[in-house]
Amino acid sequence: MLGFGILLVLLFIGSPIAFAILLGVVSHIYTLPFNVSLVAQRIFSGLDSFSILAIPLFVLAGELMNESGITGRIINFANALVGHMKAGLAHVNIWASVIFAGLSGSAVADTSALGRVFIPTMEKEGYPRAFAAALTAASSVIGPMIPPSIPVIIYALITTGVSVPALFLAGVAPGLLLAVGLSVYVYVFAGHYAPLKAKLSMKERWKAFVEAWIPLFMPIFIVGSILTGIVTPTEAAAFAAAYALLAGIFILKSLKISSLPRIFIRAMRDSSVILIVIGVVAAANWLLTFSRVPQTVSQMVLEQVSSPWMFLILVNVILLVVGLFLEGIAAMLILLPILHPIAMSLGIDPVHFGIVVIFNLMIGLVTPPMGICLFVSNSIANVGIAAISRQIMPLFLVELAVLILITFVPSTVTFLPTLFGY
Repeated sequence: MLGFGILLVLLFIGSPIAFAILLGVVSHIYTLPFNVSLVAQRIFSGLDSFSILAIPLFVLAGELMNESGITGRIINFANALVGHMKAGLAHVNIWASVIFAGLSGSAVADTSALGRVFIPTMEKEGYPRAFAAALTAASSVIGPMIPPSIPVIIYALITTGVSVPALFLAGVAPGLLLAVGLSVYVYVFAGHYAPLKAKLSMKERWKAFVEAWIPLFMPIFIVGSILTGIVTPTEAAAFAAAYALLAGIFILKSLKISSLPRIFIRAMRDSSVILIVIGVVAAANWLLTFSRVPQTVSQMVLEQVSSPWMFLILVNVILLVVGLFLEGIAAMLILLPILHPIAMSLGIDPVHFGIVVIFNLMIGLVTPPMGICLFVSNSIANVGIAAISRQIMPLFLVELAVLILITFVPSTVTFLPTLFGY
């Protein structure tokens, strides 16, 4: 209770999540017959995994692709497909996120890269600046769902018996469902902001596709190589980084060698934020297991909740609340060691449960008061969190509807993994 209390107090005053957990662990270790140096050992052992190497490599691949200037190519291709529709530029924003999702696997990267282009452009066409910022943030939730996905890799590292390729495939349908849901919303409620555009000719569409084929091929290459068993997720991440590097320098000719030190430093910085949390949570999870906290909580929950559906409802409510205050990956690292064993005890499909958890926590990235993507979007739009929050509420309801759908219709998640034999 002392360690948990310290954790809550530090989070409340705004301490970084890694240090809050670390101090909570250290305070508890003094009450046990262990030396505090054991914490350092557990942090190291938590990071001593070949699979974890996929995270910095995918981050590096995303940074290289962003620096190569492919954002404009993606936007042009999305515009060629849906730009002529009612609320055309809003649709382009959404479906550019779908394409960009296959490059970065990160909602924050999506918001940052696409927001710099779409927010000023949409305002110029007549969309309210706050609405453009809210839509950019809301559509960024697609990023961690469509493979490659950093949260999926972390989920598979935390749990046992869950296949990364199966989770990759399972995330495709929810990501596309969210894109369709947001598109329906902007078609109905945002069509009055801007006039219709002329439909591009087939020649112009083909030109947009030719310019975009390099970024479009990358997710197909990554996921396809994993599904066929040619490479592991970590090896696929290494290939993705090499592909992004070579394509940027030799094919697109837009990536300068002089920029590489800055790109590598940025990738290392972003990766270290994730990795230090993983290491610290590994120590915390060992401590929780030693203290039999997951077993005690599981027994208490199973005594009260016997239905898988009731448990899923309970989990969704808890995660939606937690997502208001904690970043998604951090919340996953803290809660999954407790929630996953209960879900397995109730016979819930691990792939289905994983996607529900990931989707739920990614919604937290766009919900106030602590939604990271809201802050990133506002840093570009500069209209205030309150203004963006008002505009994002209807979009949040769309995301909530998709969450309910994938929770109570498991086949929307498990169809593709089953089709491929997982």
